[in-house]
Amino acid sequence: MKMMKYFMIGVALMGVSATATAQDGTKADIDAVKNIISSKPADMDKQLNNYYKKNKKNVDNLLGFSKAFYEAKDTARARIYAEHALKANKNSSQAYIMLGDLAALAEDGGAAAAQYEQAIYFDPKNPEAYRKYASVYRKISPSGAIAKLNDLRTQLPDYPVDAIIGHIQYISNNFDEAIEAYDKVPADKLDKMDIIESAFSAYLTKKYDKGIQMAELGLSKEPRNSTLNRLAMFCNTEKGNFDKALEYADKLFNKSDSANISYMDYVYYGNALNGLKKHDEAIAMFQKALDQEFDNKDKRAGVIQTLANAYKGIEDYPNAIKFYEQYLNEVTKASAADYHSFAQLHVQHANTLEGDAKNETFKKADDIYSNMQSKYADIDDFIAFQRARIGMYMDPESKLELAKPHYEKLVELIEAKKEKEKTDVTRLIEGYRYLINYYLNIKDDTATAKTIAQKLQNIDPENEIAKMVLNLK
Repeated sequence: MKMMKYFMIGVALMGVSATATAQDGTKADIDAVKNIISSKPADMDKQLNNYYKKNKKNVDNLLGFSKAFYEAKDTARARIYAEHALKANKNSSQAYIMLGDLAALAEDGGAAAAQYEQAIYFDPKNPEAYRKYASVYRKISPSGAIAKLNDLRTQLPDYPVDAIIGHIQYISNNFDEAIEAYDKVPADKLDKMDIIESAFSAYLTKKYDKGIQMAELGLSKEPRNSTLNRLAMFCNTEKGNFDKALEYADKLFNKSDSANISYMDYVYYGNALNGLKKHDEAIAMFQKALDQEFDNKDKRAGVIQTLANAYKGIEDYPNAIKFYEQYLNEVTKASAADYHSFAQLHVQHANTLEGDAKNETFKKADDIYSNMQSKYADIDDFIAFQRARIGMYMDPESKLELAKPHYEKLVELIEAKKEKEKTDVTRLIEGYRYLINYYLNIKDDTATAKTIAQKLQNIDPENEIAKMVLNLK
C-alpha cells in the first residue's frame, strides 16, 4: 500500500487549520473586511484604512483581518495587519504565530521557528505555539522539536502533549513512534485528527488490529466520518475480515459525509468482494476504479494488473491476458516477475484448450520467455527451466526435441554454479531425468544415458531412476 501513503496523509491533514486567532473583538468589522477582500474594489486600501483606524488598538480584530488576508492568499497584507497587531501589543503571542504562519507559507522554516519561539516566550502556556514550532523545527531537528514539546508538559501538566508529539512523528513519517505517542494519551483526550493519524499510522505499519481499534473509536463519536470508515474498510480487508470490510465499504460509499471516493476505495471494495468469492462484483469494482482520476500512471497500471488477476481468479484467461498485456504496456518499468506472470497466464490458458489452439498458446508463452532472455541474463537458468517445461507440454514424447535444448542449457548453467541452492538441485534432477529418458528411449544411447545417470546419482544417491539405468547391461 505504499502508493496510498501520501494520498491518505493528505486526507488526514485536511482537518488541521492553518492558523487560529482569537476573534473576541467586533466580529462585524472582521466580516466587513472579508467582504471587501472578496469584492476586490479598486480602492481596497482606502476602505481598509477606515477599519484599521477604527481597530488599531484592537489586537483581536487586527489579527482577524490578517487571517482573512492569509486565507485569501494575500500574504503581503496579511503581514501588514499582523505587524499592526504587534504594534498594538508587542507581547501578543498570537501575532507572532501569525507571522510564523506567513514565514512557514513562504517555506522559510528558520524564520517561522523564530516567530513561534517568540510566541512561546510571551505566552509559555500557549499549546498552539509549541505545536507549530515543533511542526517546522522537526525538519531541522526532530529531537529538538520533541524537546520543545516536553517544555509544554512542564507548563501544562494536564495537557495531552503526547498527542502533539504523535502528530509531529506522524507528519515526519515516523509511524511507529506516532502510534507509541498516541497510545500514551487517554482515549477521551484524543481529538478526531489524533485518532485518524493513529489509525492511519497503524495501517501503514501493518498493525491492522490497532488500525481497526482506532477507527472504531473514532466512529463511535463520528459514525459518518469518511476517513475513518475508509481506514476501517482497508484494515479489515487486510486482516481478511471481509464481511466487516463490506460493512464499512457500505458506510463509506453510502453513509458517510463528504466522502471523496478514490480509485483505492474501489480497489479495496473489490478485494473484499474477492475474498468472499463474489468475483463478478469484484471485477465491476475494479473496472470502476479505472474510471477514477489517477495522479500517477503506474497507480493506474496497478489497478489494471489487479483486474487481470481477478479475471484469472475466475479462470477467464482471455480477459486476464488482455488486461495483463495492457498493464505491461502502461507500467513504467515491468519486472521479470511481471513477464513471468504474463507467460504463466498463457500456460494456464493453454491447459484449458485443445489441438492447435493449445500449442499456439503454449508457443506464445515460450515467446515471452524467449524475449526475457535478452533482458534478464541473471535469471537465464530460470528462463531455461520454464522454456523446457513448455517444450514438454507441447512435445510430451520428445519426438520434436522441443524441450531438449532448454534442459541442456539448464543443466549447463546449474552445473557451473559453485554453490547450488535447494531449488537448483531440484531443477538439475529434473533436467537429468529428462535427458536420461531422451537418450535411452529416443536415441537408444545407453552409454550417454548412463553418464547422465551417474551425475544424477552424485546429487541424489537414492534416486531410483539413476540406479536402474546404471544397472543396465
